[in-house]
Amino acid sequence: MRASPAPARSSRALLGVLLTALTVVGTLLTATAPAQADTTICEQFGSTTIQGRYVVQNNRWGTSATQCVTATDTGFRVTQADGSVPTNGAPKSYPSVFNGCHYTNCSPGTNLPAQLSTISSAPSSISYGYVNDAVYNASYDIWLDPTPRTDGVNRTEIMIWFNKVGPIQPIGSPVGTASVGGRTWEVWSGSNGSNDVLSFVAPSAIGSWSFDVMDFVRATVARGMAQNNWYLTSVQAGFEPWQNGAGLAVNSFSSTVNTGGGTPGGPGTPAACKVAYATNVWTGGFTANVTVTNTGSSVVDGWKLAFTLPSGQRITNSWNASVSPSSGAVTASGSGHTAQIAPGGSQTFGFQGSYSGTFAKPNGFSLNGTACTAA
Repeated sequence: MRASPAPARSSRALLGVLLTALTVVGTLLTATAPAQADTTICEQFGSTTIQGRYVVQNNRWGTSATQCVTATDTGFRVTQADGSVPTNGAPKSYPSVFNGCHYTNCSPGTNLPAQLSTISSAPSSISYGYVNDAVYNASYDIWLDPTPRTDGVNRTEIMIWFNKVGPIQPIGSPVGTASVGGRTWEVWSGSNGSNDVLSFVAPSAIGSWSFDVMDFVRATVARGMAQNNWYLTSVQAGFEPWQNGAGLAVNSFSSTVNTGGGTPGGPGTPAACKVAYATNVWTGGFTANVTVTNTGSSVVDGWKLAFTLPSGQRITNSWNASVSPSSGAVTASGSGHTAQIAPGGSQTFGFQGSYSGTFAKPNGFSLNGTACTAA
């Protein structure tokens, strides 16, 4: 079979140039294109970005043993978690994904820190993957501070325990139960020496949930552990392992913070206040008459009084205000002719309820996010 004639020298030269150019372009594309494979992080405080808006961090702060996490398109999984620490102390680490700022590491495009009074809602969605051969909690962290700091520990940490495996417990001690986001939680309160911690513990494992972060923030304000002029600095979802932990995963995570919910002087504006709480108690039941006084210099329009009923108490009916839910962290709201409180003026409402155990009064009230004094 006759061979094809060799190309002329000029054609061979041109072909060589074209091949060289294609090779260079291919090399550049390979170097600059985003990696399609999952990214594994073993550095103690190593991190990477997913979805162009969240940060996945290894955050191995409590042990020298090796830990590696692999960031995926929608979350991460723990691929190596060596060693263990005593279950009556701090965990090994907090591998997590977050929106906001964590020790100067801020997620791309975040609008955090944001003042609580300006946040109308903060919808979030989380899906966890659990294992049984480890001791850990699945914890969603919400961080609050009086200042818009991005560089360290905040004043108050809200923890939502979606699951716990093994002989571990939250910081502090139990202080009752609360209904938040349509679910019932066991509530723990305490301090880790660096910041206050308020923990909401699910009675059984929650695999996935979509909720509003601000429901937990408002419950925390109602307990006097934050104020409406504080800042939300970050929201984080991950795990605190004490023993092992390989295979744990955040399958998916989303977090949005919608601001623009506060209008100076408008409904919901924080106000100085005092509260008188008078009760009539009998075996198994009680009534409460609550007087809210505006001690500030401007009208409070659209008032909302937040407080937490002690464990075992439940509201059966109310008057002169809407009070919901019926137990746990509740909010009383004025409406119609009772929606405003003039400077130096007051509004009174009441409710009837049942209780079990020893009767007690709420230990704190906040009006539109500002803590009130006792009258």
